[in-house]
Amino acid sequence: QVQLVESGGGLVQPGGSLTLSCAVSGVFLYDYTIGWFRQAPGKEREGVSCVRTSSGGSNYADSVKGRFTISSDNAKNTVYLQMNNLKREDTAVYYCAADRTYYCAPNGRLSSLFAYWGQGTQVTVSS
Repeated sequence: QVQLVESGGGLVQPGGSLTLSCAVSGVFLYDYTIGWFRQAPGKEREGVSCVRTSSGGSNYADSVKGRFTISSDNAKNTVYLQMNNLKREDTAVYYCAADRTYYCAPNGRLSSLFAYWGQGTQVTVSS
């Protein structure tokens, strides 16, 4: 059974940093694409970033390029999302998702066609 558990969310001031973690169990991280998504109140879910550890390929939404960094630790079966220079508009519930066949293209928008999802972690950027 595939399980994803997000952690690391919280309250941070504008310009601050947070690192989210996505702990994956039941499968080997190496064989899957992991994506990060977010959903703010009243807004549609937005793809933030993805990574395919077997190829090293990654993707970032234009809104987070240069501020967010996705990384993975296969030994810990965990994917991280380092978020720097946070803005109020980054406030949302952040979800990680996993899929065996999803292609993490270097450009373009992420789709939500991931098979497995975590429960989410709240990130609030406010002074």
